[in-house]
Amino acid sequence: QVQLVESGGGLVQPGGSLRLSCVVSGSIFSTYNLGWYRQAPGKQRELVALVTPIDRTDYAESVKGRFTISRDKAKNTVHLQMNSPKSEDTATYYCNADGRPLGFVYWGQGTQVTVSS
Repeated sequence: QVQLVESGGGLVQPGGSLRLSCVVSGSIFSTYNLGWYRQAPGKQRELVALVTPIDRTDYAESVKGRFTISRDKAKNTVHLQMNSPKSEDTATYYCNADGRPLGFVYWGQGTQVTVSS
């Protein structure tokens, strides 16, 4: 059974730093694309960052140079390091595992990130 469990959300000041973590249980960690999405109130869910099984990464333009996605293969965990967050980064962040076209899509329950002074 696949489960994605996020942690690390909370309140952070603009210009600070925060790290989100997602533990991926099951056998998909090494074969699925792993990513972080976010959804702010009244807005659509959007991709923030993803990492492929061969450790290629991709980022939304709005977070390039500030956020870093990484995989800890020993702990089956994917991290999102958020540096210099801005108020517009405030959202619920969701961990995602995507195995398409042959596999499935899984989501975590979400973790709230609020950037405010």
